Amino acid sequence: MSDTEPISLFGNRIGVSTGTGRHQSRPQQVSFNRQELFEILNIYGRMVAAGEWRDYAIDALKDRAVFSVFRRATEFPLYRIEKDPKLTHRQGAYSVVAASGRILRRGHDLSKVLRVFDPKLRIVDAN
Repeated sequence: MSDTEPISLFGNRIGVSTGTGRHQSRPQQVSFNRQELFEILNIYGRMVAAGEWRDYAIDALKDRAVFSVFRRATEFPLYRIEKDPKLTHRQGAYSVVAASGRILRRGHDLSKVLRVFDPKLRIVDAN
């Protein structure tokens, strides 16, 4: 299994006729590949260690994949990291969405989109 191949959670390939007599395999659901999950879980681990996040959920839908982050398991998600292939040629397939629905960052490169979670520099009083 390669790093760019999607991780199959539910056996997500179906046969599709192309009209030429040949069948083509097409994903039934959108999912994160191994490299994308590595990057997302790296950020998740840092935030758990900092005490900010406590739980997550992964959804593989027909039109997009969603990694939801929770402060507690019974709450609504604080953030959603989404992969929407339909937006690949427009704004970029990846986005980070806040609980309010506001898109915090969107782009073509997941690692750049996830920089929204990097700690901000602060001015520290020397006294």
